[in-house]
Amino acid sequence: MMNRTDYIEAKQYYQARKKVIEIKMFYKHLTIFILMTIILWVINFMISPEYIWFIWCFLGGITGVIIHGLQAFGLSPILTIDWEERTIVKILEKESNRQKENNHETNF
Repeated sequence: MMNRTDYIEAKQYYQARKKVIEIKMFYKHLTIFILMTIILWVINFMISPEYIWFIWCFLGGITGVIIHGLQAFGLSPILTIDWEERTIVKILEKESNRQKENNHETNF
């Protein structure tokens, strides 16, 4: 049987592993963004050098990369593990309260 210390260590390990996966996914996203930007830049200057349209793709992509980076490195005030846990607790509490109300109503 798992004691409280083992549970806390397992939970901390799970959270650390989840964080590493988030950071790894961010670096993949960044790499793909850089490669796609280079490809679009080359296409832009080969096809229509008089109009620099790839900048719009770049601006949209960099916005996504920045948001992803903030989230992956825990700098976003909203999308953090703490926020996730607080939200899970709220949802579980609401569900528990709803079930209690349903049980209470059926008893009458």
